[in-house]
Amino acid sequence: MYLGIEIGGTKLQLGVGAGTSARLEQLVRLDVNRAAEAKGILEGILRTGQELVARFRPQRIGIGFGGPIDAASGRVVKSHHVVGWDGFPLARWCEEHLQLPAALGNDADLAALAEARLGAGAGASPVVYVTVGTGIGAGLVVEGKLYRGAGLAAMELGHVRLGPRAAASEILEHAASGLGIAGAARRLLADPAADTADVQDLLARAGNLDLLAAAHVAAAANAGNKLAQRVMAGACDALGWALGQVVTLLSPAVIVVGGGVSLAGERCFLAPLREAVARYVFPPLAGSYRLVPAELGEEVVVHGAILLAREPA
Repeated sequence: MYLGIEIGGTKLQLGVGAGTSARLEQLVRLDVNRAAEAKGILEGILRTGQELVARFRPQRIGIGFGGPIDAASGRVVKSHHVVGWDGFPLARWCEEHLQLPAALGNDADLAALAEARLGAGAGASPVVYVTVGTGIGAGLVVEGKLYRGAGLAAMELGHVRLGPRAAASEILEHAASGLGIAGAARRLLADPAADTADVQDLLARAGNLDLLAAAHVAAAANAGNKLAQRVMAGACDALGWALGQVVTLLSPAVIVVGGGVSLAGERCFLAPLREAVARYVFPPLAGSYRLVPAELGEEVVVHGAILLAREPA
C-alpha cells in the first residue's frame, strides 16, 4: 500500500491504495482554509496522515502539489493560491513527520500519469492530459512514463501565449479556464448591446454579477442562452488552438480532458473543442488522435500520487 496526498488551493485529499487499479482503500477530503496558510494544510496532513499510516502501514508517500515544484529536491517552488509554501521542503517534511520515504510531483503531471495508466488513456501512448478548472494544467506521458523536461516545468499549457503578438498577460489560462470564462461573461454582460433576456438569465443563475462562475455560464449555454454559448465557444476555440499545436508537435494517441469546466458536457464543451482542434491541427494529423473525457474524477491526483510513490527512488 501507498499513501497519496493532493494539496490544492481549495482542497486537501489523502488516500491509500495499491496503485494497480482505480480503487482506493480509503480517501479523506479536507477543505483548505487559505487564511491558515501553509501551516494549516501541514497540520491537516500530519493529523490525517498519521491516522492512515497507523491503519494501513503504507510503504511510501507520493505528494501532488498544486503549483510549480522542484521534483529532484522535493521542494515547492511557489504556490499561487496559499501563502507560506515558497521554497518549502515538502517531501523532507513528510518524511520527518510521517516516517516514510516521500516523493513530490506537480498535481497536473500526476493527474496525467493516473489517467494514462489507470483511466481514459490506459493502453495508449503518448497521452496528453489537460485539466480545465480554475486554471489550466497539462501533462505528457510516454510509454507509461511522465515527461518532466529539464526538471522544473513541462507542458505548462495554461501559460502559452495566445499568438505571436500577444502580450505576456494574454495567455490561454486567461481565455479558457473557469476564471477566464467567468471573466469573459462578465464583460459581455456589461455590453449595452447584450440581449436582455440572456443577461437576466445569467444573473438569475448566479445571484449577482460577482458570483458568476463558469458553471453558471455552462449551464446557461446548455439551456440555449446565446450569450453564454458565445463565451463557451470562445473558450473552446482558444483551448482548441493550443491543443492543435500540441498535436502538431507531439502527435499523441489520446488527449484526455478533465477538470471542472470539462463537466459542461459534450454539446457545450467537448464537441466544439474537438472541432477547434481539428481546425488548427497540422492537416496530415487530423484523425490521428482521440479527444476523450477524463475518467478518474476528483480522485485523479491522489491516484497519480500513489503511482509516484510506487516508482523506485
